[in-house]
Amino acid sequence: MAMGGRARGVASKLRRISAGCEIAPHWWFRRLLTTDLRSRLVELIPGEQERLKKLKKEHGSVPLGQTTVDMAIGGMRGIKGMLWETSLLDPEEGIRFRGLSIPECQEKLPAAVSDGEPIPEGLFWLLVTGEVPSKEQAATLTKDWASRSDIPGHVYDVVNALPSNAHPMTQLTAGVMALQTDSEFQKAYEKGIHKSKFWEPVYEDSMNLIARLPGLASYIYQRTYHGGKLIESNKSLDYGANFAHMLGFKEPKMHELMRLYLTIHSDHEGGNVSAHTVRLVGSALSDPYLSFAAGMNGLAGPLHGLANQEVLRWINEAVEAIGADASKEKLTKYVKDTLNSGKVVPGYGHAVLRKTDPRYTCQREFALKHLPDDPIFKMVSNLYEVVPDILLETGKVKNPWPNVDAHSGVLLQYFGLTEENYYTVLFGVSRALGVLAQLVWDRALGLPIERPKSMTMEWLENYCKKQTVTA
Repeated sequence: MAMGGRARGVASKLRRISAGCEIAPHWWFRRLLTTDLRSRLVELIPGEQERLKKLKKEHGSVPLGQTTVDMAIGGMRGIKGMLWETSLLDPEEGIRFRGLSIPECQEKLPAAVSDGEPIPEGLFWLLVTGEVPSKEQAATLTKDWASRSDIPGHVYDVVNALPSNAHPMTQLTAGVMALQTDSEFQKAYEKGIHKSKFWEPVYEDSMNLIARLPGLASYIYQRTYHGGKLIESNKSLDYGANFAHMLGFKEPKMHELMRLYLTIHSDHEGGNVSAHTVRLVGSALSDPYLSFAAGMNGLAGPLHGLANQEVLRWINEAVEAIGADASKEKLTKYVKDTLNSGKVVPGYGHAVLRKTDPRYTCQREFALKHLPDDPIFKMVSNLYEVVPDILLETGKVKNPWPNVDAHSGVLLQYFGLTEENYYTVLFGVSRALGVLAQLVWDRALGLPIERPKSMTMEWLENYCKKQTVTA
């Protein structure tokens, strides 16, 4: 069975076994008894290594498609050229994490409260193993990350050396680089570890980094916006709730929002800037700290991770200009005026998707459940009704539908996290779950250093002339 479909198979089999309709073989009992993530990886890796060898041996020469000059010039968009196991993005269906859609993740993954949002621990287990974890397995991750979460003092010294008004992403990257002094992979590589064991210290580094990111990120938040007070971790809480707690939010609904936020922003296959950067730098055998820091520098770009703060700023400008309760007619005019001034409507369109982003949809459902009467949410809803038609009228937009960034800032603002410059840090903490899960598998599968072929314009011109002559 393909890795992407294993999660569904595991959940289905568990239901049949629990209902007494099927007898579990001995290896199923072993799987259920394997409650810690590292031990489960030890069981899974040999089979996946053989699977990759077989794929390469039997189908290595099968073409995946045809590239064009437009693709080469246009940022390699659409070129199929990367193995990425943790998620897959379909233009029509949206993101699937190891074969599970977002609604399926919300239904199947462990939650902290009844009918609540999935906790990030369950999503991480799914990303790493392709299996839906039990509550007990997810709980082992909560305890494991809590045990790894203490941050060395020199990391605070590095962050504090920056001006308090430095962009939060600058502070985050500096802090991650300071954490790198504890890299288990670097130490093991210097001692001469065999390449078949590379994944083990990469796993340790990844787990340590994920565990420490909420503490680092929350300190940056407190330092930048609230005078530098340090809120101690509450190790009885799950990862998402504890992060919200260290940010200073006690409202249970905010804890639920952080669980949802961290889950849905975790991964979006491997071609986006932050994910691809982590993969690229890691392929040189740079350790997870160096690789993740590089990815965060990509995430900080206005065309990637900064998009959600741009959306909120635009919405707030619209509220100031026409009011939160503006009619659809006034909103339509405002949107058209934005486009006519040479600007874009932030939060709409996507490089791959050709439908409403499922991450937008689940946030909308969260808002309908928890803040249906909020005036800013109502404006977001009205935008959803007017913007797509306006964009289609231009004849220049392939995907006029909202993406994840069109909604996240409004939810965060409602619960009191109003500092827009900080939103990308939240994105970064979440993205760690996906890219580091994949980085462990990159080393377990022995994937090589990335080295695509580049071309000059002269080479392309000469090549196209030859093709024209021979046609």
